[in-house]
Amino acid sequence: MEVMKLKVRLRQRHFRCIPFLLLLLTHTWPIEAAEEQPDGHHNDTDKWMKIRCNDTTPVQMVKVKFSSQVVRNEYIVAFNDYYKTNTREKFITAALNGSGVENWKILTRNNPASDYPSDFDVVLLEETEKLSGLAALNRHPSVRRVTPQRVVHRTLKYVNLTESKTDCLGAGCLYHTWQSSRPLRRSSLAINNQFWQSTGRHTSRRLLRAIPRQITTILQADALWSMGITGTGVKVAVFDTGLAKTHPHFKKIKERTNWTTEKTLDDGLGHGTFVAGVIASSQECLGFAPDAELHVFRVFTNNQVSYTSWFLDAFNYAILKKIGVLNLSIGGPDFMDHPFVDKVWELTANKVIMVSAIGNDGPLYGTLNNPADQMDVIGVGGINFEDQIAKFSSRGMTTWELPQGYGRVKPDIVTYGSAVRGSSIKGSCRTLSGTSVASPVVAGAVTLLASGVLHRGNAINPASMKQALMASARRLPGVNMFEQGHGKLDLLKAYQILNSYKPQASLSPSYVDLTECQYMWPYCTQSLYYGAMPTIVNVTILNGLGVSGRVVGKPQWHPYTPQFGQYLDIAITFSELLWPWSGWMAVSIAAARTAANWEGIAQGHIALTIESPPEDGETEPRRSSVKLAIKAKIIPTPPRHKRILWDQYHNLRYPPGYFPRDNLRMKNDPLDWNGDHIHTNFKDMYQHLRNSGYYLEVLGSPFTCFDASQYGTVLLVDAEEEYFPEEVAKLKRDVDNGLSLIVFADWYNVTVMKKVKFYDENTRQWWMPDTGGANVPALNDLLSSWGIALGDRVFEGDFTLGDHDMYFGSGTTIARFPENGIVISQKLKDQGQEVLGQETEATENVPILGLLQSKAGEKSGRVVVYGDSNCLDNSHLQKDCFWMLDALLEYTSTGHLPSIFKDHQSQFTNKINELPQRMEGNHLYRYSKVLENHMGTLQTRALPPCPHLVWAQPIPLNKSAPTY
Repeated sequence: MEVMKLKVRLRQRHFRCIPFLLLLLTHTWPIEAAEEQPDGHHNDTDKWMKIRCNDTTPVQMVKVKFSSQVVRNEYIVAFNDYYKTNTREKFITAALNGSGVENWKILTRNNPASDYPSDFDVVLLEETEKLSGLAALNRHPSVRRVTPQRVVHRTLKYVNLTESKTDCLGAGCLYHTWQSSRPLRRSSLAINNQFWQSTGRHTSRRLLRAIPRQITTILQADALWSMGITGTGVKVAVFDTGLAKTHPHFKKIKERTNWTTEKTLDDGLGHGTFVAGVIASSQECLGFAPDAELHVFRVFTNNQVSYTSWFLDAFNYAILKKIGVLNLSIGGPDFMDHPFVDKVWELTANKVIMVSAIGNDGPLYGTLNNPADQMDVIGVGGINFEDQIAKFSSRGMTTWELPQGYGRVKPDIVTYGSAVRGSSIKGSCRTLSGTSVASPVVAGAVTLLASGVLHRGNAINPASMKQALMASARRLPGVNMFEQGHGKLDLLKAYQILNSYKPQASLSPSYVDLTECQYMWPYCTQSLYYGAMPTIVNVTILNGLGVSGRVVGKPQWHPYTPQFGQYLDIAITFSELLWPWSGWMAVSIAAARTAANWEGIAQGHIALTIESPPEDGETEPRRSSVKLAIKAKIIPTPPRHKRILWDQYHNLRYPPGYFPRDNLRMKNDPLDWNGDHIHTNFKDMYQHLRNSGYYLEVLGSPFTCFDASQYGTVLLVDAEEEYFPEEVAKLKRDVDNGLSLIVFADWYNVTVMKKVKFYDENTRQWWMPDTGGANVPALNDLLSSWGIALGDRVFEGDFTLGDHDMYFGSGTTIARFPENGIVISQKLKDQGQEVLGQETEATENVPILGLLQSKAGEKSGRVVVYGDSNCLDNSHLQKDCFWMLDALLEYTSTGHLPSIFKDHQSQFTNKINELPQRMEGNHLYRYSKVLENHMGTLQTRALPPCPHLVWAQPIPLNKSAPTY
């Protein structure tokens, strides 16, 4: 039981309203082509990867994509505490024996943690008895949660950065694709070939130039070395692919452990070696902390497979070994792996400083990876040696609070992750790029910093280290906070801050200035005005006082009267309990009624006090007071026709379910996971509309919750959610009274949806889409009030509309439209038939765009439907249609029909009687805010109440705002 004293007990998760994370990898390394057989598959008996290690190797990047699936019939049973093996077995036996379940067993885990108490087991339940077994386990008082076991598989995309095309984007930019000798587990098939295949995203031509040989010299680690600070006394863990015991670059490999099913501790791939070298190499390509105690955790096989349970055991062992710093060059878009998330929180609660890569899915927004986007983890983005954000580096905002909230600032900091030299598997050096390179740069720096302030004792923890890194970071000019976080790593300044650090709370961002461009993009791009949806800023509270804490009382809003702070309305919600090391504060900012016709800058600040329990030897609780300065520009309320309402409420995203890509040509990543927000994958569209003089507001609640008289147009793009009957009726009334509606839909075809399902050969699991690119049956319910309906055929192709070249990417068609409307048709290819393996020819007169003036009254609004959203979406963009959106908004806002639509209207007859139906057996209800499954029957939930903000009581201050 001595082990139990080392554990910080898991508390109820109050830190966020939703859990997040499925383990995926984002790291990078160079490979040569494996020998391919004529059918395109790699020879399993051949060595499939060769590592290039000499110094003349071109700069290379391997973009890593991971698939993760539930393992059939295997479940992780998490307990409320740590118990020995026989005690855990008794709990499970008692639960299952009482339920009548017979076919079950506890799977044996043979690893270094097996001899210690654990807080979980992996149980195999037969399919026929699974449901009753799961229910019985969940009822046991010692069981905290039962969740599926998950398996992770990796595929690699090899890119030679020095030979790539300049700014190549889209379907024509194909990287060489390599898979491990083990077949890809999740594969959707089209005839004899995989339908989803890995392709590349972004490359750029790079100037061949000399770069400093040592990353440690660039970041001035030498200055700390000269002071005798070299990593001594700090235990640093590398969770990766292993490391050879005799590698010549390392002098303090304290322990190597294997958590996989392979009988080796060595690195068969080279990635773990590189990461460890950046942290602790002592020769040739130097690491930051050569005298640190290196603990190597091999958690991935040579076939690039890992399981959640492997990580859980390894994490438990890291806690037992009192690891100080832990590098995770891993990440992914899925936030549903509950046991993994719980364990990450427990690690940081035990003062393990976790550093993780933010992801290699840039330059797209909304692509931040877990676990780096967790608040208690140091999330690291990448820059090049010109101090520019690396194109591959993922960027904000976080999206796990969507669709009803707003994202947070991540990454935390950025550092060099492009063309960095590190240790190779053969004992020499190599040059790599990726955020998994930037992550060990920061992990090595953190290890070095920790060794330099060991005398500070308990003052150093995950929060204080993160505070020091963010406070010392150098801001990059012209780069917004969702790309660089708090800025570029400054090792020496961070050391100065840590050396004099006093426990305190801090905020991220540390202030909110809605007038500061470019750093505060997108907040700075649109002024406040009365009647608008509140601007939401999600602030992270970092608590350096202790692992747990609370907000004392309520945060107070103090407007500065000389700076017109009284014209701001502020609403504040926050996590009353902070754990581990952090919490959140959501600030809603709006223009007050008294500012309806006022223009100017308003300022004030929010004050809050954080309290944590006393540490050893202390008698009084620890307290820290912090302020969040707020500055915003207010303008008179714009005219109705210039105001656009973006529907965020009906957009869903992976990872809750399998929502497939909107463009079936983009086979590199079949999952639609970027958040579908005007500040993520629709950011270019947003900026275009702002430049055109429109004001965009985001609706995070049902249609029944907005005042339609305030807006000219509702913009509904790529919606996957269902609609409440009350929403359908309300929107009809709104359009009758002058509101207009523009719908950008996407493909929906049940046969195609079944074709693009995933099959995992290892786990024998099928992943079936829960909807198509958009939920067309639900859209048809919404549009039925006007006699409009969309079909289920999938079309694709280039066409010209006036002088504009257009691309229709996997879109749907118009099946029904009123005779008094305008329909535009084009010649396109039936992509659905192609996906199904059938021959297809171009089809004439495919109706894709419809414009309708509602005839409910003289002041009624207009309805526009277009079958594809890809021309607005940065994730799929090949040819934008912003010009068309402008023209459509001219029509919906003013009633003026641009001539391009008059000149190209087509003859259209309503020939289609049968409309697309919802796919039987889909699980959309599991993730829907509208549907629920009641006794096996789908039904609509009760309409939720509309959110009502409670504005903070202002406490005015008759003083001038301080300078930042």
